[in-house]
Amino acid sequence: MSDQIRPAAADPAIRAAIVAGCIVAFISFGFAATFGVFLRPMSEDLGWSREVFSLSLALQALFWGITQPLAGMVADRFGAARILGIGAIVSGLGFLLRGVVLEPEVFVLAGVIVGIGTGACSFQVVIVALGKVVSPQRRSFILGLGTAAASTGMFAAAPALSLLQGSIGWQNAILLIAASYLIVLPALIFIARVSRPTVGGGAGDSFGMAIRMAFADKSYVLLFFGFFVCGFHVSFIQTHLPAYIADQGLAPVAGALSLGLIGMFNIMGSFASGWSGQIISKRKLLSAIYAARAVVILTFILVPLSLTSVIAFSAMMGLLWLSTVPPTTGLVAQTQGLRFLATLAGLVFLSHQTGAFIGAWLGGRIYDATGSYEPMWWAAIVLGLLATLIHMPIRETPGPLALREQA
Repeated sequence: MSDQIRPAAADPAIRAAIVAGCIVAFISFGFAATFGVFLRPMSEDLGWSREVFSLSLALQALFWGITQPLAGMVADRFGAARILGIGAIVSGLGFLLRGVVLEPEVFVLAGVIVGIGTGACSFQVVIVALGKVVSPQRRSFILGLGTAAASTGMFAAAPALSLLQGSIGWQNAILLIAASYLIVLPALIFIARVSRPTVGGGAGDSFGMAIRMAFADKSYVLLFFGFFVCGFHVSFIQTHLPAYIADQGLAPVAGALSLGLIGMFNIMGSFASGWSGQIISKRKLLSAIYAARAVVILTFILVPLSLTSVIAFSAMMGLLWLSTVPPTTGLVAQTQGLRFLATLAGLVFLSHQTGAFIGAWLGGRIYDATGSYEPMWWAAIVLGLLATLIHMPIRETPGPLALREQA
């Protein structure tokens, strides 16, 4: 391994970068993941069908995914801070557009802009950058820590946005989200001090070669398709769960509470997943997470809906929410090496966000057509069981690309 990509020893600069990275993850993920709390009030006040709002969030998810590998290439080539800064500015502008121009077509277009910004300023870019500068023994934990910081943002943002809607109105609450992205910019100074390029500009440093070699590796392909299911689950639930709960007669605040609880328990789930990935098989951990999701969703739709069942579902789903991220990213690093990690992890995340697009958009489409989310819940169960099987054959040793890097 070259000096350029050797994990650095723990020192004050790295500790400061980890804190700064957690702040970026907190802001960038928190508001993007909980924007579903605006679905019902905006749709009712503006006379929109739910598909309008759902399509905007679906495009946000899709373009987040499309941007992620491109952002990863920039991070691998130039370091993470530059692309994170661009993403923060674009995200803020996208949310500003959502709060100022209240036309359906513009709202949908704003989803594209927010998605591009979030893809460039995402917690995935942050955790990959930090994962490169710590030792392999600490990497899984740091991936879990950054994911937990993103979860904390979700936990804080959902109830905060619900309260802000009641006090200053949903439009001003969206403008406040836009302004919050300015906080990201000074934090990037600390990340820039430790984030270094891992890919040079020579002919041998071919992104195309790395991508071809990765997709020729069955383990990488299985990770790619398995993460699609995670995106479907997460996006459908975070977009439509608050509306689903309110549709069943519970107070709208219960929907915001559900997302907040998912975020709170996800903090514990992300930490536990990152820690577990250091001592047990990551592929077995992923299979167990997806199987547990299927059981939790099945139980939720079979028991009568009540505040108690919402709390129980949110807590259990929170433990499983982003707990897939540390072992998935860890397996990409383990099987493909560090040199092109941001790029290859970004491509896996593109699969995640493709699933997210389908989960968010199809949920609104099916609801508008049938008046029910039941088909989506059953699809989530089937996909969870499929993902359980997909992860079982994954190899946990270096593949051809990682071995080439070590040579």
